[in-house]
Amino acid sequence: MVQTYKIDEVKKVKERLQNAKSIVLIDYKGINIEEVDELRNRMRNAEVDYFISKNTFIKIALNELGISELDSQLVGPTAIAATTIDEVAPARELVKFRKEIMEEKDFPNFKLGLVDGKVMEASELEQLAKLPSKEVLISMILQGFNAPVTGFVGVLNGILRKFVYAIDAIAKIQEEKN
Repeated sequence: MVQTYKIDEVKKVKERLQNAKSIVLIDYKGINIEEVDELRNRMRNAEVDYFISKNTFIKIALNELGISELDSQLVGPTAIAATTIDEVAPARELVKFRKEIMEEKDFPNFKLGLVDGKVMEASELEQLAKLPSKEVLISMILQGFNAPVTGFVGVLNGILRKFVYAIDAIAKIQEEKN
């Protein structure tokens, strides 16, 4: 008979992953308690749910949610970073953490991720982490849309300015003649 705490643990994991826009599996082998705490804090500040659970519980919860693509990577030490807000945040925060805190070490590592319904390998997650945030990308697009209008307004201002200078010069010449 299945123990109730196991059923409860699977429910908790399932609830945490229920509406996630991205789920990233992380191999956290090799990091100490202080580093884990720092990583948790960074993830929390980025509104990412970072937790560790038994691989069996994670697998059952994901399968109940209809996600079986991550099953192959649920071996060894596995942490989960999931978010319902910014799909790139888990990858970005792990890469920043590794760069700033872990320095020369090459861990923790990505195992596999599910970002916006697409399975991503570790190398793809690394590339995704290098992208700017969604807000920055949107502002860059808007600036791109705004640039032609701004340029056009600048050209019109230049023409008007030159016209005003020409009229002013003509007025000064007329004053000198009189």
